[in-house]
Amino acid sequence: MAATNEAAPVSNIQIFTLNCWGLKYISKFRTERLSEIGNRIATFSPQLDIVGLQECWTFSDYLIIRERTKSILPYGKFYHSGIFGGGLAILSRWPIRESSMHRYSLNGRPTAFFRGDWFVGKGVACATIALPDGVNVEVFNTHLHAPYEREPNDSYICHRTAQAWEIAKLMRAALDRGNLVIGLGDFNMVPLSFAHVLIESRARVQDVWRVIKPGSSIGASIDPPEKARRKQLGEEDTPNVDTSLQEHGHTCDSVLNTWRWNKAHQEALEKGHDRDIPGTDDDPKAKRLDYIFFGGLDKGWKVSQAQVVLTERHPKLRCSLSDHFAVQATVERTKLTPARPRRIESRGALNDSRSEDPSLEVASFKDKDFETAFSELQTQSHIGEDFYNDILAMIHSYGLRERKQRRWRLIHFVASALFSIGSFIAVWWSPRNFVSFILILVSSLGLMAGTVDGLIGGLFVGSELRALAEFEWEVRNALQLIGGPVQEDQKLRDWYDA
Repeated sequence: MAATNEAAPVSNIQIFTLNCWGLKYISKFRTERLSEIGNRIATFSPQLDIVGLQECWTFSDYLIIRERTKSILPYGKFYHSGIFGGGLAILSRWPIRESSMHRYSLNGRPTAFFRGDWFVGKGVACATIALPDGVNVEVFNTHLHAPYEREPNDSYICHRTAQAWEIAKLMRAALDRGNLVIGLGDFNMVPLSFAHVLIESRARVQDVWRVIKPGSSIGASIDPPEKARRKQLGEEDTPNVDTSLQEHGHTCDSVLNTWRWNKAHQEALEKGHDRDIPGTDDDPKAKRLDYIFFGGLDKGWKVSQAQVVLTERHPKLRCSLSDHFAVQATVERTKLTPARPRRIESRGALNDSRSEDPSLEVASFKDKDFETAFSELQTQSHIGEDFYNDILAMIHSYGLRERKQRRWRLIHFVASALFSIGSFIAVWWSPRNFVSFILILVSSLGLMAGTVDGLIGGLFVGSELRALAEFEWEVRNALQLIGGPVQEDQKLRDWYDA
């Protein structure tokens, strides 16, 4: 019998994602925690195949994790982006055939230096991984822009929508190429939020947790939409820690995580005074922000497991390993024909939830679809014309805001320049040297600030408006393809294009 070189098909893929909270100079015990994270990944059972890390900001931390995991995950890539790096890394059991870093076109503003999203150049770490049997898996690891403000005054909502649109477009293109798709990371969104619905519907992928637990939570138990879901299903008002982790997949803001304790409890822990958090304790603020999306359930694969992991603490420091917990999922081959998910259609992109949580931009559903979403049946989100129209309205509103901001920034630049000129003239008639010094100092600092504002208003905002125009065209085109109005060429209405 002739020998064959064909490798046996891979029967399952073990997937893992974690936000490491590795901010240099800011995150406490960064090196110790990330080193232990590497140890836990290396000894994880079942043995992991594909790992996505977020907020692994420094290359030295990445190397520490690589050193501990390379025996089981010999292939890896640290992704460089922006000024300080995007904090993304992918580790793999199998070779990485291709890799790229896709930067988001809309990603915060340079004036928000204290938030850092623009400076780190957030985007999507992309890798094509070749399985031994010839199947290609395209992995998309990301960390979406954080929601720093509350509705209806969230000025970053348009940026997060554009980012969700971009990663959905990347995943859909990979599916169209016939490859398996894994999207993972810290998406800074809750289930059935507008971004969640947008990704599932546009990318044709499914949230693995909702495949396993379709009736799970859509936010923290203190949020109005989640309260409505709990009331509808007859659940207790607040889940306990065990239920929060095992049934709802909550990865963030859990009372079990020491980095979510108040300052007094954290200081006591550092002094050696630990607290025991029983699994029966209430967990009112916990929610799910970390996800694994999978595209391939119609290609002979199924989701067999999804769980929240790395809830244990550091063995010596007794602190949690990160301010997020990790998510692990198993997808495996199957010969069974998967059940067709029930279609739920969103009527609009945003529904005012009156929530205290700025990450909870909830999509609007018909009552019947809202009930179906929390049944024991698998669902697949779809979006209609109203959803696209809401996004277009959002883009229009944000565009007006940015034009107004640019106007004021340019006015500030001109005013600071005139003040500086006036101050230098006033020095000629200054009666005292110290007065001259103050005039020169104040005018110089004012001109510096005005120049920065002028550069942002004249250059950055123009770039942002063009990115918005591209996003708007894509949304209008998608709307036209489902029966919306025919798209017409629109002028940018910018001074350069006048």
